This record gives sequence, C-alpha cells and structure tokens, in this order.
Amino acid sequence: MSSGSKSGVLYISYDGMLEPLGQSQVITYLERLTQEADIHILSFEKPADFAQDDKVQALRARLDAAGIRWHPLTYHKTPTLPATLFDITQGTLMALWLTLRHRVALVHARSYVPALIGWVVKLLTGAALLFDMRGFWADERTDGGIWPAGGRTYRTVKRLERTLLCGADHVVTLTHASKAVIEDFPYLKGRPHAPVSVIPTCADLDRFTPGENAGGKPDKAGPFTLGYLGSIGTWYMFDEVLGLFALLRERLPDARLLVVNRNEQDLVRRLAADAGIPAAALEITSADHAEVPAAVRRMSAGAAIIRPVYSKIASAPTKLAEYLGCGVPCLGNIGVGDMETILEGEGAGVALRAFTPEERVRAVDRLIAMAANPATAGHCRAVALRHFSAEQGAAKYRAIYQSLLS
Repeated sequence: MSSGSKSGVLYISYDGMLEPLGQSQVITYLERLTQEADIHILSFEKPADFAQDDKVQALRARLDAAGIRWHPLTYHKTPTLPATLFDITQGTLMALWLTLRHRVALVHARSYVPALIGWVVKLLTGAALLFDMRGFWADERTDGGIWPAGGRTYRTVKRLERTLLCGADHVVTLTHASKAVIEDFPYLKGRPHAPVSVIPTCADLDRFTPGENAGGKPDKAGPFTLGYLGSIGTWYMFDEVLGLFALLRERLPDARLLVVNRNEQDLVRRLAADAGIPAAALEITSADHAEVPAAVRRMSAGAAIIRPVYSKIASAPTKLAEYLGCGVPCLGNIGVGDMETILEGEGAGVALRAFTPEERVRAVDRLIAMAANPATAGHCRAVALRHFSAEQGAAKYRAIYQSLLS
C-alpha cells in the first residue's frame, strides 16, 4: 500500500518512459515531486524500446532511486482504431487496479487518451483528475492532414475534449495563447470550470547549460553552426530551415548545419541535397537524451520553424527550452504558441514574420549579429531560467498537486 503520510498519484502517459520525450518531459518533473506524493507511472512502451534490456534496467534503477514506481504496458499501433481501443481498455483496467491498490487520490493524465482513462477512474473511484492537455489534439490531426477536417473522428475527439475540460479538476496547457482560447470556448465562457494553468515544456537547466571546452573557450567556437534538434516531419518546416541556411552560407561560406535526428537521417540528406546544401556543410548525428546538451552547445543558433496553423497556438517546442538553456539563440516564427513573445519580446532570438525573401534576409542578418554578440549566451540563459526551468515547472505542478490532494 501507499505510505500513510503521502497520497497516491497515478501519472498516465501514452508516450513511453523509454523515449527521450518521456524522460525529459515526464520523469524530469516527477523526480522533483516525490516529497509531495507516492507517485506511480502507467506508460505505454514501444516493443522495440522495451526489448533493450540495458535501457529498461537503467530506467528502472533511475525511477527506483527517486522512489517512483513504474507500471509499463505495451503500446499497440496497428490497426489504428482497434489498437487504440485495446490500449484504452487495458490501461483503464490497470489504472483502476492501481488506484484501488495504492489508494490513488489524483490521476495526472498526459494528453487525451490518458485523460479518457483518468476520467473513467474518476467516475468510478472519486480520484481527482488533472488534464495535462499538451495541445489541441484533434486540431493537430486535421491541420497535419491526418484526419479530414470536420470528419467523424475529428468531431468525436472534440466532444471528448469538451467532456474532459468540463470533467477535470484542473487543466494544464503549454502556452498563454492557448489558455486564452480555452477559456473562451462557448461551453466554458462565463461558467464555473476547472482552473487552467500554463506550464510550458521545460528543460533540466542543470544539464542544458552554456558549456566550455578544456581550453576555456565556448564549445561553439569555430565556423557558424546552425543547429536543428529532432523530427523534421508534419509540423516542422525543414525546407525553410534549409533555405535559411543556404542564405546564411552566402554571408558565411564556411557555415555548417548540424542536425540531431534519430530516425530520418536519409531523408535529411536527400532534402539537403535537393536544396543545394553541400555534403561537407552538413553534419547529421543521433543522440541519446543524455547526449543532447553537448550537441546543442556546439551550435551558434538553433532553428525551430513550425507551420503556423491554428493548433500550433498550443505548441511549446521542447527544443526552444533546450537551445536557450545552453545560451543558444533560436530562429523561429510567429503564430506558434508564445514563441514570438519569447524570441522577439525578450530578445532570445529571431521570429520570422512571413516566409518572404525580404523577411528571410532580415532574419538571417539579425541572427548572425545576435550570435556574434558576447552577451547573447548569458541573456538567452536568463530567459530560459525565467520561463523553462524544470524546477519552476515542477513547482507549478507541486502547487496543483497540493490543491487537489488537500
């Protein structure tokens, strides 16, 4: 049973804890909350990840050291609808058993599928529900061309969204822009509803730091290096990044593009070649979560160009926190969450105002000047500490836990 002095919290994630996202955006917070509650994680792990015994054992050791109990289930991908329904069923049964077995008083659900499981648990046991939205899921799927706009699946998930927003005891969203939209939904506006808090995707800023090499010089000394972290698909406008890098090389012919990517390296090479980027100017590497800070420190600036569609007002890309934490200014664009406020309003980078030749020239020239300024690294780091510290994020979750568990 859970200890008598602390209430039980069940954290449900459809993302695996063996994935970099689970380690950076779930465990990093929960390790800081174990004094508040007896924490259990219910996650859905990809079979390929769970087959790596060394990584499984390392993660178990990390969680055991923190006093967190991990209950992994297998994630099923295909066929999509039956697989998801099966996962919801097995997840609900496991969540109910854990709630009763460990006297769970709060279910913290990351995104919609876990929140549906948590909503059922709340109905059957009375546990409080924290709906950690992570974004407008249905709108993301339609904006990405995965679901037809206005189709049956979209309408069903939007009804689920309404049920969860009305049925949760607290809601967390990633951006101030999306909070304003949520609170303006007709079915919430002017009516009592759960509090909505903003907690962006944060980074462990004890790890993501501006580093120095053995010679005492910044790690990114040398040719200008434009960096790119993570996936290039669906939302990320990698073609724009390549075009901006080509423009940058007209000013700095020895500039390099560093891409840190796990699963799309062949596609990156092909797209770069199509854009006229010489192979000698391109470096592609993969990195485990622990290796990412060292890769970021090599960058003069980082890129995060995202399609400015409706659903992205709720987006707070993790790479933004990681760039700034390492003192690296970011090249982004407007229409994406709070990015314009962070980059232009606080001087932590450059936000493209339009995808035009004139605006690209302005952005590249400003980025080069910003990266050359010795004060930039410290300023970006300060902005990261104000907005994206995992300690601050954990403190906000701690306050929510205390309010719901009391």
